[in-house]
Order: sequence, then C-alpha cells, then structure tokens
Amino acid sequence: MDVKIHPSWKALLNSEFSKPYFQQLTTFLKTEKALHKTIYPSGKLIFNAFNATPFDKVAIVIIGQDPYHGPNQAHGLSFSVQTGIKPPPSLKNIFKEMEKDIGIQMPEQYGNLTKWAEQGVLLLNAALTVRAGEPFSHAKYGWAEFTDTVIKKISDKKQGIIFLLWGKFAQEKQSLIDPNKHHILIAAHPSPFSAEKGFFGCKHFSKTNELLMKAGKAPIDWKL
Repeated sequence: MDVKIHPSWKALLNSEFSKPYFQQLTTFLKTEKALHKTIYPSGKLIFNAFNATPFDKVAIVIIGQDPYHGPNQAHGLSFSVQTGIKPPPSLKNIFKEMEKDIGIQMPEQYGNLTKWAEQGVLLLNAALTVRAGEPFSHAKYGWAEFTDTVIKKISDKKQGIIFLLWGKFAQEKQSLIDPNKHHILIAAHPSPFSAEKGFFGCKHFSKTNELLMKAGKAPIDWKL
C-alpha cells in the first residue's frame, strides 16, 4: 500500500508501518481490492486527515469512529463529506449546535470540513477505511491500534491540545490522553439518537476558541 501521508506524520509514525499489525492490515486491504470490494475512502484519501493537518499544526482533535460507507461521502476526515454531498444527520446536528453556540449558520448542501482541518483540527476516525455499505467492516483489522498510537503520540509529544470526545466510543480513548497536559471536552454523540441527551448545549465551539485564545493561539474560524 502506497502510504501518502504528510512528512511530519510519516517521520512520527514510520515505525508503525513496519509492525506486524500494519503489514497484516495492508494485506487485508489488498485482498479486499483483489476481491473487487469497494472501499471508502479512495486510496489517495485514506490518510487525508494527516495530509490536511500536519503534526506541527495540530491544535484540536475530533475523534470519529468509522468513515461514511455510502458513495462519494467519505474523504478521510471524520464527520466530513465531500463537496456537493448533503451533510448526513450527525453533521447536521454539529452545524445546529454551532449555530446555537456561536451564531454561524451553515449551508444545507455543504459539509466539507477541510477548512477546519487546515486550521489545525485533526479530524481523526478510529478506522480509516470501510467496505461500501458495511459499517465497521474494517474496524477490527488493525486500524484501532494505528489510530490509538496517533492519539498517544499527540498526547506525549504535544502540550495544550483540545480533544473533543463526542459519544461513548470517543470517550473510551480518554485513557490515551494525559489530562494534566491537555484539555478534554466531553459531550454526547451528535447522532440523532443521542444529540438531545447532551450534545446540544455543549458549547464546544466557543469553549475551544476560549481555550485557544487563553493560550495565546488563534481561534478557529468555524465558518466553512
């Protein structure tokens, strides 16, 4: 597998690519392709989060679980969809909370979060690939070990990162983060099943910018 990943991340994670679990993951993905399985996102976008947000620029981490498994949706950034694709329900709820929190109204037909990523928001899914129409189909083949390492390295090597942990799955990653060095903001998942139970009203967008400015950093322009 030709790993297209920003040099800053490649240097940091280089040892992972030669480990047995990653070799097995690579073999699994090649087998999926050989069996003519459709995989999302496309190969060049699997590591898009790492290309859009170089390691040195990471200021915020938003952890998702799995790429979207419908056509033309996933492009390697958690919760984000490709330009021209209508935002799915969870992303719509993220936009609703943002409007209530900081007054930014998002376009109904646009859900590409690349602008956030370019400002230092690492949009990290726990699994970086999925089989079309089959949620969580690649989740148990090594991706969790890789992305857990990513979270741990951010925690170990950086200071003052803001981790937004939405939902039970993301919150289980809390053990990888040093709370004495970083900020951890917790809320329910923005899914329609749970948004009313603690995502709406979390004010994570304003809280994040307050923490950034308190640390002398530029706030995120959340408007797309």
